[in-house]
Amino acid sequence: MDSGFLAALGPGMTERSAMIDHISIAVRDLGKADAFYSALLAPLGFAKMREWPGAAIGFGKKHPEFWINQRETMARVAADSGVHICLRAPAAAAVDAFHAAALKAGGTSDGPPGLRPHYNEGYYAAFIRDPDGNRIEAVTFLRDGR
Repeated sequence: MDSGFLAALGPGMTERSAMIDHISIAVRDLGKADAFYSALLAPLGFAKMREWPGAAIGFGKKHPEFWINQRETMARVAADSGVHICLRAPAAAAVDAFHAAALKAGGTSDGPPGLRPHYNEGYYAAFIRDPDGNRIEAVTFLRDGR
Protein backbone atom coordinates (compact mmCIF):
# COMPACT_ATOMS: atom_id res chain seq x y z
CA MET A 1 0.00 0.00 0.00
CA ASP A 2 1.50 3.35 -0.95
CA SER A 3 2.13 5.86 1.82
CA GLY A 4 0.21 8.62 -0.02
CA PHE A 5 -2.96 6.55 0.19
CA LEU A 6 -2.46 5.82 3.89
CA ALA A 7 -1.77 9.49 4.61
CA ALA A 8 -5.01 10.40 2.80
CA LEU A 9 -6.98 8.18 5.17
CA GLY A 10 -6.19 10.35 8.17
CA PRO A 11 -4.64 9.86 11.60
CA GLY A 12 -5.15 6.43 13.11
CA MET A 13 -6.79 4.97 10.02
CA THR A 14 -5.51 2.00 8.08
CA GLU A 15 -6.47 0.60 4.71
CA ARG A 16 -8.80 -1.78 6.54
CA SER A 17 -10.67 1.02 8.33
CA ALA A 18 -11.81 2.78 5.14
CA MET A 19 -15.39 1.70 4.47
CA ILE A 20 -15.60 2.63 0.78
CA ASP A 21 -12.66 2.52 -1.61
CA HIS A 22 -14.34 3.95 -4.71
CA ILE A 23 -17.71 4.46 -6.38
CA SER A 24 -18.78 4.21 -10.00
CA ILE A 25 -21.67 5.70 -11.92
CA ALA A 26 -22.88 4.95 -15.43
CA VAL A 27 -22.97 7.58 -18.18
CA ARG A 28 -24.21 7.34 -21.77
CA ASP A 29 -21.51 9.50 -23.38
CA LEU A 30 -18.07 9.17 -21.79
CA GLY A 31 -16.61 12.16 -23.66
CA LYS A 32 -19.36 14.54 -22.56
CA ALA A 33 -19.30 13.12 -19.03
CA ASP A 34 -15.51 13.59 -18.89
CA ALA A 35 -15.89 17.32 -19.61
CA PHE A 36 -18.81 17.62 -17.19
CA TYR A 37 -17.14 15.83 -14.27
CA SER A 38 -13.72 17.39 -14.86
CA ALA A 39 -15.36 20.81 -14.43
CA LEU A 40 -17.48 20.12 -11.37
CA LEU A 41 -15.01 17.93 -9.48
CA ALA A 42 -12.09 20.37 -9.77
CA PRO A 43 -13.42 22.72 -7.02
CA LEU A 44 -13.53 19.69 -4.70
CA GLY A 45 -9.86 18.90 -5.38
CA PHE A 46 -10.50 15.92 -7.68
CA ALA A 47 -8.52 15.42 -10.89
CA LYS A 48 -8.57 12.78 -13.62
CA MET A 49 -6.22 10.03 -12.45
CA ARG A 50 -6.93 7.02 -14.66
CA GLU A 51 -8.56 6.43 -18.01
CA TRP A 52 -9.52 3.42 -20.07
CA PRO A 53 -10.45 4.99 -23.44
CA GLY A 54 -14.05 4.33 -24.37
CA ALA A 55 -14.72 2.50 -21.11
CA ALA A 56 -14.07 4.41 -17.86
CA ILE A 57 -12.42 7.41 -16.22
CA GLY A 58 -11.37 7.61 -12.57
CA PHE A 59 -11.14 10.89 -10.63
CA GLY A 60 -9.66 11.41 -7.20
CA LYS A 61 -7.32 13.25 -4.89
CA LYS A 62 -4.70 10.59 -4.13
CA HIS A 63 -6.18 7.61 -6.00
CA PRO A 64 -9.22 7.14 -8.30
CA GLU A 65 -12.20 7.30 -5.93
CA PHE A 66 -14.98 8.40 -8.29
CA TRP A 67 -15.42 6.57 -11.60
CA ILE A 68 -17.62 7.22 -14.60
CA ASN A 69 -18.32 4.18 -16.79
CA GLN A 70 -19.56 4.18 -20.39
CA ARG A 71 -23.02 2.62 -20.77
CA GLU A 72 -24.30 3.83 -24.17
CA THR A 73 -27.65 2.03 -24.04
CA MET A 74 -28.65 2.85 -20.47
CA ALA A 75 -31.87 4.71 -19.80
CA ARG A 76 -31.76 8.04 -17.99
CA VAL A 77 -31.58 7.52 -14.22
CA ALA A 78 -35.10 7.80 -12.77
CA ALA A 79 -35.69 10.96 -10.74
CA ASP A 80 -37.13 8.86 -7.91
CA SER A 81 -34.34 6.25 -7.81
CA GLY A 82 -33.35 7.40 -4.32
CA VAL A 83 -29.64 7.10 -5.08
CA HIS A 84 -27.26 9.99 -4.63
CA ILE A 85 -23.55 10.34 -4.06
CA CYS A 86 -22.22 12.95 -1.65
CA LEU A 87 -18.67 14.27 -1.96
CA ARG A 88 -16.91 16.28 0.74
CA ALA A 89 -15.95 19.86 -0.11
CA PRO A 90 -13.19 21.77 1.68
CA ALA A 91 -15.28 24.95 2.13
CA ALA A 92 -18.57 26.63 1.22
CA ALA A 93 -16.91 28.36 -1.74
CA ALA A 94 -16.07 24.92 -3.18
CA VAL A 95 -19.72 23.84 -2.81
CA ASP A 96 -20.79 27.02 -4.63
CA ALA A 97 -18.20 26.45 -7.39
CA PHE A 98 -19.25 22.78 -7.75
CA HIS A 99 -22.87 23.81 -8.27
CA ALA A 100 -22.03 26.65 -10.69
CA ALA A 101 -19.71 24.39 -12.73
CA ALA A 102 -22.39 21.69 -12.99
CA LEU A 103 -24.99 24.15 -14.29
CA LYS A 104 -22.54 25.71 -16.76
CA ALA A 105 -21.57 22.24 -18.04
CA GLY A 106 -25.16 21.13 -18.71
CA GLY A 107 -26.32 19.71 -15.40
CA THR A 108 -29.43 20.78 -13.50
CA SER A 109 -29.86 21.97 -9.95
CA ASP A 110 -31.50 19.59 -7.53
CA GLY A 111 -30.95 21.98 -4.62
CA PRO A 112 -28.95 25.23 -4.65
CA PRO A 113 -25.98 25.84 -2.35
CA GLY A 114 -27.00 26.67 1.18
CA LEU A 115 -27.36 25.59 4.76
CA ARG A 116 -29.52 22.56 5.46
CA PRO A 117 -30.29 22.97 9.19
CA HIS A 118 -32.76 20.07 9.09
CA TYR A 119 -29.70 17.80 8.50
CA ASN A 120 -27.27 19.56 10.83
CA GLU A 121 -26.84 23.24 11.77
CA GLY A 122 -23.52 23.48 9.90
CA TYR A 123 -24.51 21.31 6.90
CA TYR A 124 -23.81 23.40 3.77
CA ALA A 125 -24.56 21.56 0.53
CA ALA A 126 -25.66 21.71 -3.08
CA PHE A 127 -27.30 18.99 -5.16
CA ILE A 128 -27.09 18.55 -8.92
CA ARG A 129 -28.14 16.07 -11.56
CA ASP A 130 -25.78 15.25 -14.37
CA PRO A 131 -27.06 14.96 -17.98
CA ASP A 132 -27.81 11.27 -17.36
CA GLY A 133 -29.84 11.94 -14.22
CA ASN A 134 -27.24 10.87 -11.63
CA ARG A 135 -27.71 12.87 -8.42
CA ILE A 136 -24.48 14.24 -6.94
CA GLU A 137 -24.11 16.34 -3.80
CA ALA A 138 -21.21 18.38 -2.44
CA VAL A 139 -21.14 19.14 1.29
CA THR A 140 -19.02 20.91 3.84
CA PHE A 141 -19.66 21.43 7.53
CA LEU A 142 -19.54 25.02 8.75
CA ARG A 143 -18.83 26.19 12.25
CA ASP A 144 -21.32 28.72 13.63
CA GLY A 145 -23.13 28.79 10.27
CA ARG A 146 -20.08 30.31 8.49
